[in-house]
Amino acid sequence: MDILKVSTKSNPNSVAGAIAGILKENKAVELQSIGAGAVNQAVKAIAIARGFVAPTGINLVCVPAFVDVDINEEKRTAIKFIVKTIE
Repeated sequence: MDILKVSTKSNPNSVAGAIAGILKENKAVELQSIGAGAVNQAVKAIAIARGFVAPTGINLVCVPAFVDVDINEEKRTAIKFIVKTIE
């Protein structure tokens, strides 16, 4: 499964385009965010992506969860969003 890392500075429209593009080839994509601002950008991107794919009859389901990631040899807890398509 492809993993998109979303930061506070990520453009939600760009991330949404990436989500929609990946979902055309695969049935799922994972977004990872650390911090409130990054989670906010990820949620906005998921909502925008839903608007991109909805006219084609595809709906999205999002499953949030925690995941531990290593950044500079330091363990951090991130929020991951598994986005899947349903028809």
